[in-house]
Order: sequence, then C-alpha cells, then structure tokens
Amino acid sequence: MTIKVALAGAGAFGIKHLDGIRNIADVEVISLVGRELAKTKEVAEQYGIAHVATELADSLKIAEVDAVILCTPTQMHATQALACLDAGKHVQVEIPLCDRLADGEKVVARQKETGLVAMC
Repeated sequence: MTIKVALAGAGAFGIKHLDGIRNIADVEVISLVGRELAKTKEVAEQYGIAHVATELADSLKIAEVDAVILCTPTQMHATQALACLDAGKHVQVEIPLCDRLADGEKVVARQKETGLVAMC
C-alpha cells in the first residue's frame, strides 16, 4: 500500500522533506502547497508532483491524500493541523507546533477525538 501525502510549504524545509521522502518506499507526495504558485509549480515539477495549490484546503479535498506534512510558518501550524484532522487526514507538523500553549492543547484534544496520527 502506498501512503499518499500532501506537503504544505514549498520552501527550504519542505524541500528537505521531499528529498527525504524520495528514499522511503511506498510513500508518494501527490499534492504540494505553497504561497507562490509559480515557485510551487517549479518545485512540484522537479519532484514529479501532479497537484499544486496555494491553499491547504484544496489539497485536503483530495480523497486520495492519506496524510499531510506541514512545513509552513509556526504561526500557521496549529490551525492547519486542526484543518487536517478535521478533514480526516493524518498530520506531521514541522517543529514547533505552536507558539501558544492553548493552540497546542486544541490540537491534542482534536487528535484524541479523531484517533488520527498527529506527529507534532
């Protein structure tokens, strides 16, 4: 079974994750999210990623996406992690999860509600 992943953040940290994922059998990045569409398309082309978006919500609508890796700015992590869990997707968040304890507690509570994997 191949795990299909959406990766949000087409910058330096996202590229490090893409390089690492190349070495993992049965994992495929099928959607890439970035702020600048042209740059995101360029990175997606380099890594053979078919779907490109500027909004995480677009990737979360893809039924085939099993999990999401968040390589976005810290201030976005908790909100995006909640969106992933609400969409039924497992999520891995680049550290730190948040800059406010209350935001992190919301993610932990939602993970417990959904039973999905949240690596934060």
